[in-house]
Amino acid sequence: MDMLSGSEITQAGLADWRKLAQGLHARYLVDDFGTGARFVAAVGEAGDALGHHPSAALGTGHVDLKLVSADAVYRDDQGNEQVVEWVTRKDVDLARRISEIAVEHGLAAAPASVSVVELGLDTAGSATVAPVWAALLTGDAASQGHGSPSDEIRDATGRVPNLWFGDVEDDTARQRFHVEVYVAPEVAEQRLAAAVAAGGTVVDDSDAPWVTVVADQDGNTGALCVAQAPATQD
Repeated sequence: MDMLSGSEITQAGLADWRKLAQGLHARYLVDDFGTGARFVAAVGEAGDALGHHPSAALGTGHVDLKLVSADAVYRDDQGNEQVVEWVTRKDVDLARRISEIAVEHGLAAAPASVSVVELGLDTAGSATVAPVWAALLTGDAASQGHGSPSDEIRDATGRVPNLWFGDVEDDTARQRFHVEVYVAPEVAEQRLAAAVAAGGTVVDDSDAPWVTVVADQDGNTGALCVAQAPATQD
């Protein structure tokens, strides 16, 4: 199934969900574990009916869900196809159904609270170093390039953050590792202001609001990322 563009995902109007990194993410607030478990069970039944399922994490006071398709089709400018992990129509369809189930269970969504962290490593030889990181992070060589046209390391079980590689010519750069923090678009400005108030400095906002690079007092940098605009409400 074809991967969806950012505009297609936004136009779907998924009020409960936010596109962060590769997938759709939602958080639903629950009063207790039993309520969360019953909600997850209902979501599982809906997934059975559609032949597609989210990943789920049941925590104190919330249920976190992620939807992504492992068989999304990416086409480059030459028309070449590659299977990647990305959002497809079946994710959108299931997201809508899950939102309906949440209403049926009397649960409220907290879309502004979702977040994803990824790691980045600047290197001139990702193909050389990626196997080391695949082994160290996941213990599985197949995690190199999993669901990606690059050497990016992605753990299929979601135990560790994704590790992507930034191409550089100079391998003597002071900082080689970076952190990317994906947040919902409606909280990005507040998150950035908080980092600056804590002593951080904006060092690159040329791609803002999608990517804003912030440095701490020691010069270590991280990126605050927004994947796309929120769904509009009529």
